[in-house]
Amino acid sequence: MTACIVGWSHLPFGKLEGETVETLIVKAALGALDHAGIGPEDVDEIVLGHFNAGFSPQDFTASLVLQASDAFRFKPATRVENACATGSAAVHQGIKTIRAGAAKVVLVVGVEKMTSTPGPEIGKNLLKASYLPEEGDIPAGFAGVFGQIAAAYFQKYGDQSDALATIAAKNHKNGVNNPYAQMRKDLGYDFCRQESDKNPFVAGPLKRTDCSLVSDGAAALVLTDTQTALKMRRAVAFRAAAHVQDFLPISKRDILQFEGCAEGWKRALNQAGVTIDDLSFVETHDCFTIAELIEYEAMGLAKPGEGAKVALEGQTAMGGRLPVNPSGGLKAKGHPIGASGVSMHVLSSMQLTGEAGGIQVPGAKLAGIFNMGGAAVANYVSVLERIK
Repeated sequence: MTACIVGWSHLPFGKLEGETVETLIVKAALGALDHAGIGPEDVDEIVLGHFNAGFSPQDFTASLVLQASDAFRFKPATRVENACATGSAAVHQGIKTIRAGAAKVVLVVGVEKMTSTPGPEIGKNLLKASYLPEEGDIPAGFAGVFGQIAAAYFQKYGDQSDALATIAAKNHKNGVNNPYAQMRKDLGYDFCRQESDKNPFVAGPLKRTDCSLVSDGAAALVLTDTQTALKMRRAVAFRAAAHVQDFLPISKRDILQFEGCAEGWKRALNQAGVTIDDLSFVETHDCFTIAELIEYEAMGLAKPGEGAKVALEGQTAMGGRLPVNPSGGLKAKGHPIGASGVSMHVLSSMQLTGEAGGIQVPGAKLAGIFNMGGAAVANYVSVLERIK
């Protein structure tokens, strides 16, 4: 346990009119410091997770965190990016800084402002997280990439539409009770299962309810070393933090295996000295429902091709064997790219401290987090446990 989360802030996700990358950063940063009970002068280093890729005209955004307080002036601040895993990349960078002894207190902020961008440009920006020489011409952008993955999975293991609808319905039901979620509506299995004017096919076998939302949002957290954390109001420790990077071209790997995800989980569980069945819940990267289905297999809940059984039997529902995405996941909560990984760590910390309200998993002791960049390219796994 080299680092602990001692405070956090989470803004509502959605279409946030009147907000900018700067205003979101400032609100999240100040909220996290207040929750931790410290001031900006106590922070040794700042890490910002911001994907951007054309969503915001303002680039070079690390120093925007300094807009929260003049007391941040001259403190080191760095922006990190690793596609849709950008938020967790920022968190893990903060952990490394603390582990190296270069800082005792690190402020991590994740942010994205996506909804001001025209629809066609959104797809173009997101497709930059794929290997453009081979995947750049896939119709429907990044959704098209996962549409092809879903089609290949269906071809190998049979039609999984029932399981995908079950996952979508589960996450939307969970999101109803998450005050930060962009979509707080229980759509129900039947709506998610059936094609309709409101739920058309988007790419391959994926319908609109199989795809995460375009979102604005920010979240922030404060990291400290364990010794410092034990003197503060609360402390959620990292039992493990694993990062596995895979090849960018899908052609160089078996995309139905999510091998980087599987290796990340293997390393993290080994670090933590636990098994998947020891976890109280998991927040996983459901950018598309097919991703969550394959992740069940990669994390060890099911054998390859048998993830549907886990979904259909309710094993990952609230009250099931291992609740997955009690927050509603990216599917209902929203997916502001740079903020998503930070959000996962914040909401998991809320679970472990009993502060998760309507989405609380009773008696949560150990949290698993999986955040993914690209199509299982950047893979980050964290295991969290409250120690104070």
